[in-house]
Amino acid sequence: MIQQILFLLVAALGIGLFVWQVRKIRANILKGKDRVMGGSVSERINKTLLVAFGQQKMFKRITPALLHLVVYVGFLVINVEVIEIMIDGIFGTHRALSFMGPVYDVLMATNEILGALVIVAVVALWWRRNVQKVHRLSAGVEMRAWPRLDGNIILYVEIVLMTALFTMNTADLKLHQLEGVDLPGSFPISSLLVGLFPENVTALHALERVGWWLHILGILAFLNYLPSSKHFHIIMAFPNVYYTRLVPQGQFSNVDSITHEVKAMMDPSYQVPAGPVDADGNPVVQRFGAKDADDLSWLNLLNAYSCTECGRCTSVCPANITGKLLSPRKIIMDTRDRIEEKYESPLIFRPNQYNGEIGAESEDGSLVRGKVTPEELWACTTCNACVEACPVNINPLDSIVEMRRYLVLEESAAPHSLNVMFSNIENNGAPWAFSPSDRFNWAEELYVAEK
Repeated sequence: MIQQILFLLVAALGIGLFVWQVRKIRANILKGKDRVMGGSVSERINKTLLVAFGQQKMFKRITPALLHLVVYVGFLVINVEVIEIMIDGIFGTHRALSFMGPVYDVLMATNEILGALVIVAVVALWWRRNVQKVHRLSAGVEMRAWPRLDGNIILYVEIVLMTALFTMNTADLKLHQLEGVDLPGSFPISSLLVGLFPENVTALHALERVGWWLHILGILAFLNYLPSSKHFHIIMAFPNVYYTRLVPQGQFSNVDSITHEVKAMMDPSYQVPAGPVDADGNPVVQRFGAKDADDLSWLNLLNAYSCTECGRCTSVCPANITGKLLSPRKIIMDTRDRIEEKYESPLIFRPNQYNGEIGAESEDGSLVRGKVTPEELWACTTCNACVEACPVNINPLDSIVEMRRYLVLEESAAPHSLNVMFSNIENNGAPWAFSPSDRFNWAEELYVAEK
């Protein structure tokens, strides 16, 4: 009974803290501007099944895809044993799901095999990150002390969780063998490890309890670590993919207020819709583009919390490859850091403030110029390579375009080459410095040449 009460208190605390953090993140995301989401529900579900559940875009790089798949499937299947631990902890039972008979045997055997494969995959991922030093996992100004440490912490925690699981199963298996009783389930890996454990019943019981408690406490601790980690994508990837913009990648959105004004100019009978108002009923002055994180849409902020920090976007960015400052990954990380800096932060702790690096408070209190420089934004070629490469359908380009809109429409801070083009469009009706009356001179020249 004491163990049950203790378990209930620990579980309530762990789950309660996680819900508290998720509510903070949800509040941050909802600080973004509203965006109407079109497209059919069936199309969105198909994308979620293929990209989020099926890991479709991961397989553009086969080695990390296979390693990630093992960890991902292991995470999903091993949750069956976590459910059993929760039931046992609440009701004081032991192996509560064993009533399933042969199905239970298959589940436990699958759990063990996947658990062993997860350890192998995690070691391989650690090797790629720390020994092989894959460039996209460590390069870039955004990948400083905390992001690199975060990736390793996740791998270490997964090793501890799997070790605790095998300790629990092996000790329980040997304990039953010494007592001459069959343990429900099939344990192909633990049966190979029983020779390493002591013959003492008391010691085995203690090891089984240590493994049991360490596994569930580790999961609850990991659950509360997730919101402060890039690993939060294991939760956020699914809603992020579901709400993917279902439009051609090259299609840009229009500024609604400008669209309404143009329609009113073209058609005097057009009624401009009323804009948003504040609590007192006064019109709210809307900003063109995005100066700060909350000027972006809620979908952009959802993107920021779904980022895996894998660097695939930056590794294919032509601007970054040619030595320019732009890193799409940094844009996304900066957006997340800024929204937490301005609103709901810290969570449990402030990892992005680690050593005063990423996430240090913006000098001018904004996203543009505070964290993201105009030079980064104008380096973007709008080629959509980053959007295509992201395994969870994050769209850094959408945020970049909104910030550039602010620079152009609010600050008139476009590069000289663009200002020349704007002037030509205004004066000549085309991007080129030719009078409209001279626009068809080429045709006359061609006609003369052909004669």
